[in-house]
Amino acid sequence: MSTLMRLGTTLHAKLLKATGRLGAGEQDGAVLVLDHVGARTGTARETPLMFVRHGEGYAVAASANGADRHPAWLHNLRAHPDVTIHVRKRPIPVRAREARPEERAEIYARFVAVQERFAGYQSKTDRVIPVVVLEPR
Repeated sequence: MSTLMRLGTTLHAKLLKATGRLGAGEQDGAVLVLDHVGARTGTARETPLMFVRHGEGYAVAASANGADRHPAWLHNLRAHPDVTIHVRKRPIPVRAREARPEERAEIYARFVAVQERFAGYQSKTDRVIPVVVLEPR
């Protein structure tokens, strides 16, 4: 990821957490901030991600804009699934798990319904884009 893009992502995450604005909300297609820890480095990370609601929790798609590699945050969640998300300004402790195949299709279709670009992301890559369910602890 380029330095400028990383700086923009970091700034967006900090503004979301501080103000509860700039894409934040409770509805499908809004943005949450994922606080996670680097799988290898142990470094604290903040990543803004679009979500859809799933049961009592949330779901995020590891699309990486259709890249052939999973985003780093997915590897981090696999190593450290107990994390905190921020929806608006509210911190919520959650446990991350990858969606089962039968629920992944339904959830991913909801991402496509909210933002058509998600259909394009899947068509750009041979990997199945994982969906991660974030369930309150």
